[in-house]
Amino acid sequence: MYKTGLIMEGGAMRGLFTCGVMDVLMENDIQFDGGAGISAGAVFGCNYKSKQIGRPLRYNKTYGRDPRFSSIRSLIKTGDFYGEDFCYRLLPGILDPFDTETFKNNPMEFYVGATDIKTGKCVYHKCTDGGAVDMKWMQASASMPLVSRPVNVDGYVLLDGGIADSVPYAYMESIGYNRNVIILTQPEDYIKKKSSLVPLMKVMLKEYPAVAEAMAVRHIKYNQQMQDIKEREQRGEVLVIRPPETLGIKRTENDPMELERVYQIGRIAGNKALSAVKEFLNL
Repeated sequence: MYKTGLIMEGGAMRGLFTCGVMDVLMENDIQFDGGAGISAGAVFGCNYKSKQIGRPLRYNKTYGRDPRFSSIRSLIKTGDFYGEDFCYRLLPGILDPFDTETFKNNPMEFYVGATDIKTGKCVYHKCTDGGAVDMKWMQASASMPLVSRPVNVDGYVLLDGGIADSVPYAYMESIGYNRNVIILTQPEDYIKKKSSLVPLMKVMLKEYPAVAEAMAVRHIKYNQQMQDIKEREQRGEVLVIRPPETLGIKRTENDPMELERVYQIGRIAGNKALSAVKEFLNL
């Protein structure tokens, strides 16, 4: 018996590639038993369960240059480059409402991962209603180190899930998802290098040495994950959709034309993979 999953890598605004793929799949009524996202894969991917085609692209293009959404001013004033109140209350609650009713009623399960800064390990949360607690977990999953405050929720102190688990395929497999489509945001030949910010991380996160150590070895773990995914792909155990080449978009990009460009690359990749996805899922 197959249990189908949609798994989404993070990567900040590279996530607009994922949005393009997602929208093509939703437009073609491709349904999954569950989904999991890390960082941008969480905050954008949740719209699959709420069935809101085009929403992440729309709000990023509309509000990306609003200083309340993202700015150095917000970082200095609040400790968050992406403003917590604007991004996780005002935007989903009023300006571009997140459809919590559809999210709650859709039987698709949805999981997000965030890094416990006390242990350096990834912890996972099953989002059920798109309410305040789920939003806190999504915020935590996307809280990039150095430009975000740690997020307190459910007894954890959390930062970006990508620190500990960039692509949560192993977690999904561990809870029974054995037919997974994985959307990556880097091309097949990408090799992650050690971050030049690691020394600064060790200073800034000196109270949390476990997460600083996780950052120091992140590139090693990421490259191992990519090799593992490639081997699964070659065996036909997973289906992978990835960009044909480096997307070349800044992590905090807010130019609507750049966001649209990367989204359209995702749409092209989604359409190209559509028949393979249907065959893989036995649709």
